[in-house]
Amino acid sequence: MAGLSFYIVFSSTAPAEAMHIAEGFLPIEWAAFWWAVSLPFFIFGWRSLVRITTLNPELKSLLALSGAFTFVLSALKIPSVTGSCSHPTGTGLGAILFGPSVMSVLGGLVLLFQAVLLAHGGLTTLGANMFSMAIVGPFVAYFVYRLLMPTGRARIAIFCAAALENLLTYVMTAIQLALAFPAASGGFMAAFIKFVGIFAVTQIPLAISEGLLTVLVWNWLQSYGQPELETLKLLKQEA
Repeated sequence: MAGLSFYIVFSSTAPAEAMHIAEGFLPIEWAAFWWAVSLPFFIFGWRSLVRITTLNPELKSLLALSGAFTFVLSALKIPSVTGSCSHPTGTGLGAILFGPSVMSVLGGLVLLFQAVLLAHGGLTTLGANMFSMAIVGPFVAYFVYRLLMPTGRARIAIFCAAALENLLTYVMTAIQLALAFPAASGGFMAAFIKFVGIFAVTQIPLAISEGLLTVLVWNWLQSYGQPELETLKLLKQEA
């Protein structure tokens, strides 16, 4: 994973509009709105992150893995709607392990690093990108996982959580773009249908792939991260 991260950082030559919502793409009022909506989640998530690392410092490596997983997957991009793109998100794993609040911080930091180091996304649009990928996505993953876990099929729950997290992240992005750029004929709904339809072409297979990859990482954690999973009380849920 470290090698793949190094390759992505130093081989990427894509312009700023190639990932997330690009710098300066949203009207200033919408950029400010999404910043205002996202900051409370980030602050609450930071408090959760501090509490976890204070009570269980042995989980720091697993937190770092969750952040790295998000960074690597969300840097694998396919150009899509002008000013944005399709890509895996990688936030489902961390949401399952630590809850959605922690992923608002890890996902937000990933987006910040990508904006500053890779010129992907942007600072003005960071609030909007954070809300879709680091807030909506993780909450979807967490609740889907919790909803399906009583069935006793952990891998199916993890797959569905990661896949739906990916898809709903892009539904939220389509909503954000449609709100900022309503169609001349049909307004918000016409624009939303257009944006979500374009995203669906690439995002549905990417969501399936992300779900499968997240299950593979879960299997790896079961083999090599049992103490951490036991601390998180996740192993006993496995059927």
